[in-house]
Amino acid sequence: MYLSPMVNTEFKLGLFTRTFLLLALLMLASLAAWLHVFWTLEREPRAAQIADQIVRAVQLVEATRLAVPADLKQPLLHTIDTQTDLELLTPSQAQKLVALPQDADWRTVTALVQTKLGNDIQLTATEPFNGRVWVQLSNQQWLGIQVQPISLSTAPEWVSWIAAAALLSMVGAAVAVGYLNSPLSRLSRAAQQMSQGQTPDPLPETGPQEIRDLNASFNRMVSELRQAETDRNLMLAGISHDLRTPLARMRLEVEMSAMSDEQRKAIDQDLSQIDQTIGQLLQYAKPPSELPKRPVNLLDVIQDVIRQAQPTLLNTSDILQYRARTSAYCVIDREDFSRCLTNLVENARRYGKSTLGTVTIDVVVHSRGDRLYIDVRDRGPGIASEDVERLLRPFSRGEAARTGGAGSGLGLAIVERLLARAGGRLRLLPREAGGLIARMDLPRVKRPRHSKAGHRGLASNAKRNT
Repeated sequence: MYLSPMVNTEFKLGLFTRTFLLLALLMLASLAAWLHVFWTLEREPRAAQIADQIVRAVQLVEATRLAVPADLKQPLLHTIDTQTDLELLTPSQAQKLVALPQDADWRTVTALVQTKLGNDIQLTATEPFNGRVWVQLSNQQWLGIQVQPISLSTAPEWVSWIAAAALLSMVGAAVAVGYLNSPLSRLSRAAQQMSQGQTPDPLPETGPQEIRDLNASFNRMVSELRQAETDRNLMLAGISHDLRTPLARMRLEVEMSAMSDEQRKAIDQDLSQIDQTIGQLLQYAKPPSELPKRPVNLLDVIQDVIRQAQPTLLNTSDILQYRARTSAYCVIDREDFSRCLTNLVENARRYGKSTLGTVTIDVVVHSRGDRLYIDVRDRGPGIASEDVERLLRPFSRGEAARTGGAGSGLGLAIVERLLARAGGRLRLLPREAGGLIARMDLPRVKRPRHSKAGHRGLASNAKRNT
């Protein structure tokens, strides 16, 4: 059964982007709120200014008309109509006038004009409204006064000012976020280097008090971890020497002792199991290797592991099959990957016996997207789904169905630990028609340009029956 991982399509944003967008939105919202407040405070003074303009124009025309002799009134009104921005209409010409726009601003203008000129004064406009307000004079003529519209100015200087304010807000947000995010970015890179087994450079203990304390604590933690790793390596070297030397003497004494072959064989098996357990303990405790600078062709490593397994399987009926459906390049240490594959193949040999008593192991390489999968498949009794998580922990072993042989319970934990170092993981999946799929899930990278186009593994679908 071919099982593929779910593709994660979650759109992720970094800390810098998230903080920048938040500050930028806050600044733009503040700018919009400021413009709204400015316009709200500006509307009433503008309405009062328009009302005062209308009142003065009406009062000026009325006073001028009353002050001049009767024979000069008509020429005077004609002069006002033709040589000023005021306009006069006769009652017959004013039939097309309509009411002013019914909004709060123009209602305010009407109320202010009526307060100064009387409640019988009516303000009208043309359709469509072009900014000219009409007022009926005492002689029944209509006087048109051109006024500025009550709206936020769209002059170029306003547009440029708003654009400059928005640009400065964005730049200020980027600078502020960069200043705050820089120490965290350095800390994140240093933590990532530590997770990959590297020794990061000491973080600068400068800046705000909280950042200084955090960097100092991190530097102290790195120093203590490195010291603990050094002590552990010394301890492992001592264990390897102090335990394996007595085991070698015991083997020699058993060989020289006068006991039956059955007893000698049983003791030798026990000593071999002890030696193997010590080897697995040392292997688990050993720190992972440094990641290589260039991608590794895993197909070559897989074929090397299969080739090394041939002498072990010469006198058995076990079948080891290998096929690759894709190129397989990954940034992982060759020795680490070889240890992972060897452990999984050995695990399949021990516990992957079918009901017919045969062991058939399939090593299959395939990919999907940017993930690379190396499957080690067998036809054994499999693993219950509720036991998978437990078996990936150190010193955990399955039920009797898969643990009839000897082991320390570290094989899968070693694989999980080494894969995590390269950004991968181990998955134990049920196999269709019975069995287990031990899947190594690793990030896939492109083949280096200078590498040869052909790979032995791509053409290797032949059965390796040893």
